[in-house]
Amino acid sequence: MDQGQLQKVAVGTAVAAGLAAVATGRLPRWLRVAVVLAAAVIAFAAGLWGWRLFTAPKTLTVAAGSLDGAMPRTVSAVAARLAATGAPVRLKVVDKGTVIDAAAAFAAGEVDLVIGRGDVGDLADARAVVVVSNAVVMLVTPPGSKIEEITDLKGRAVGVIGGSVNRRLVDALRREYDLDHLKVTFRDLTPADAQHALASRQVAALLAVIPTTEQYLGMLRGLFPSGKQTVGLVPIEAAGAIAALVRAYESYDLPKGTLRGAPPVPDDDLTTLRVPVYLLARKALDDDTVTALAKAIMDTRRELVAAYPILAEISAPSTDKDAFVPIHPGAAAYFDGDVKTFFDRWGDQIFYGSMLLGSLTSLFAAAWKFMARDAGHSDNALARLRALSETVEATGDEAAVAALERQIDRILHNALDRIAARDPDAADPAALMLATTRLEHLIARRRAALAGAPQPAASAPAAGAAPAELAAPAGEPQHA
Repeated sequence: MDQGQLQKVAVGTAVAAGLAAVATGRLPRWLRVAVVLAAAVIAFAAGLWGWRLFTAPKTLTVAAGSLDGAMPRTVSAVAARLAATGAPVRLKVVDKGTVIDAAAAFAAGEVDLVIGRGDVGDLADARAVVVVSNAVVMLVTPPGSKIEEITDLKGRAVGVIGGSVNRRLVDALRREYDLDHLKVTFRDLTPADAQHALASRQVAALLAVIPTTEQYLGMLRGLFPSGKQTVGLVPIEAAGAIAALVRAYESYDLPKGTLRGAPPVPDDDLTTLRVPVYLLARKALDDDTVTALAKAIMDTRRELVAAYPILAEISAPSTDKDAFVPIHPGAAAYFDGDVKTFFDRWGDQIFYGSMLLGSLTSLFAAAWKFMARDAGHSDNALARLRALSETVEATGDEAAVAALERQIDRILHNALDRIAARDPDAADPAALMLATTRLEHLIARRRAALAGAPQPAASAPAAGAAPAELAAPAGEPQHA
């Protein structure tokens, strides 16, 4: 057996000995008090750790991306505000650069949340928390253009701001209007390239999908030359049919004067498409966590809307069962006003906690008894008397016999005190009397043997007989 195995055996033996000592109660009082106090400290520390873990704010990672970087900045502002107000849910923003990359990170399980469009990425595992904004499809023509309908684009090119982000939208327009037959082409453009493409007539119109906030509308107007003539907007009259086939989109009437007020552009409500931009969470995310997140975001938007106007567009997702992106149950509970009360949420814990408290009370009482028990009384009186019966024959003189009698007296006094105090561990009085009677009989025989007199009969005493009567057979002298 090597040294390592010897150490393991030694440690195991020590632990077993300690457990055995605790179980049998054969420890000095100070050590028993130390054991109970150590157990109490460990229990308190475990409870404190559990409480800190339970009440600690939960941090969720959220992926965001946009061409201009505005969305990650906005979400970062929301995250900072949640931290400043001590919200139970915190956000850690991961800037992925584009909507497509953010959606890919969410689909790969790298993040808990994502700011994503309904027409981008794999949304099978996604559930809506809030609608961040609605991006409206705008097909804009430069000033002086004669293009009034999509079919007027025959043989021309359309610049697509955002490129691959809007690939699904372009495919839907191609199918619905048979644009391949009309030889309409699409070119992916960045905002920086759009002005040059328009000025050089490389494209006849721009396709942009943007929120209808002044920030984004101003950026779109800035791509076209200013002058007396105004830009034009081409309606998507088949918006309803497209939305029916591709449920990520919704038919939408763009209000008069949205792009420009005087003269108004459009000059009347314009039929087009829009796509919601969601804050999406994994469907497996805890309901209570999502409820707290939805509430925190709705509270925070009111405080930040002045600095970030896009937050004014935050709204509740659709609660319809057949919604394209289902709402998360935790968010649905918040928006439906069905948030669990304290007792709804913790009723079971309170019930079982009361049962646990009763058990802990019993455990505390047992621990107190364990600490308070006198080590001097730990030995059973009957066992000690039985042990003395084995030493009677070894006594060699009257002094030793008298010492045994004094020891018996001390054991009896202690046992009677415990009986009077109703100690549950005290010896049974009847058994104590029988054991004492037997010892007196043995002592009487030993005295007779030491004095050279005939020994008393070795028969057992009759139950219930008085000790003096059983000390020696009839006819023999009684000893004090």
